[in-house]
Amino acid sequence: MKAVLTVFLKEVKENLRDRRTVINALITGPLMAPIFFVLLMNIMINRELDKADKPLSVPVVGASLAPNLIDALKARGLDPLPPVADPIAAVTDQRADVVLKIPKSYPKAWEKGEIAQVELIYDSSQRDASSSVNRLEGMLKGYARQQGALRVLSRGLSPAVSMPLVVDKRDQSTPQSRAGMMFSIMPYFFVLTVFMGGMYLAIDLTAGERERQSLEPLFVNPVARWRVLLGKLMAICGFSMTSLLLSIIAFALAANFVPTEKLGMSLAMGPMFAIDVLVLMLPLVMLLSVLQTLVAAFAKSYREAQTYLSILMLIPALPSVILSVIPVRAQDWMYAVPLLGQQMGITALLRGGSVSMQQIGLTLVTGIVAAFLVGLITAQVYRSERLAISG
Repeated sequence: MKAVLTVFLKEVKENLRDRRTVINALITGPLMAPIFFVLLMNIMINRELDKADKPLSVPVVGASLAPNLIDALKARGLDPLPPVADPIAAVTDQRADVVLKIPKSYPKAWEKGEIAQVELIYDSSQRDASSSVNRLEGMLKGYARQQGALRVLSRGLSPAVSMPLVVDKRDQSTPQSRAGMMFSIMPYFFVLTVFMGGMYLAIDLTAGERERQSLEPLFVNPVARWRVLLGKLMAICGFSMTSLLLSIIAFALAANFVPTEKLGMSLAMGPMFAIDVLVLMLPLVMLLSVLQTLVAAFAKSYREAQTYLSILMLIPALPSVILSVIPVRAQDWMYAVPLLGQQMGITALLRGGSVSMQQIGLTLVTGIVAAFLVGLITAQVYRSERLAISG
């Protein structure tokens, strides 16, 4: 173990002097994601809250045909704008989120007590328009319920006659679970931080040294190559875990600058959360470190290794993409799948839930076994004499 420790300390000291490695592993990776996330969340939340507080400005075609409707909508926060000549073009060109059109048949149908129809013209593919459409639709439904009740009362009946069924909604979500839904992308950032934290070190300790022709003198020493590999892997894991810890701290601090309380949410990322995340991520740190080392071993130069690992970087995004497209119910066996287990576990913690010892055990065992198997392959590559040769 003395040889392993010597290699570990050597690599750590040398790479702490390397400004590029330190900046990418301990600054850019851990800090850029929280800063970007806070800015994005603040812009989105403040924009939606600002729209909700202001009157809803909507072009209205045929407003003179339904003055009572327009007055009622004004009382509910509508700011009717002058009509547009071509409502469809106005929506398509994004000059208006939604256009309210009152057809000429509206007054006659209303006077006869028949169902009067209005049109909402919008483009559902424009994400920014959804809140305006939902808000206007809510205003119209509120007015419809009010007028329906008045019609029933005018006939000497109770309004309850027209409502034989009432739905009582009981939302079981908590402020923490709602915040967890908003921060559901955070597990991916943690995985990406681990990847970035070890990537440049893995490249430098294999492809970089191969390019500098410093691997051959290292291999000449009377030390088993697997010990040299283990020392290098320990250094990569150390940088990755440090990067992850800094990222968790940065996200915990950044969460204080996101106005979640305005949305009825709260996010708790205390010491226990950090410990649970570190335990869940430990086997993934080991697996990614040995994978990066294996891939870098096939590159003859630093730049070539960067290309290979940039492609490998796409793999950590797969669980997040799959779960966003196909939401699945969490099951214990999922914790046995590297990357997916971390995604499920951290998401549960963000929602205020917990991860059982069985689930943590599955994550640890399968991740460590996978890292060991890839490590055996990497050790075989390290035994090759061609590894020390550049060019």
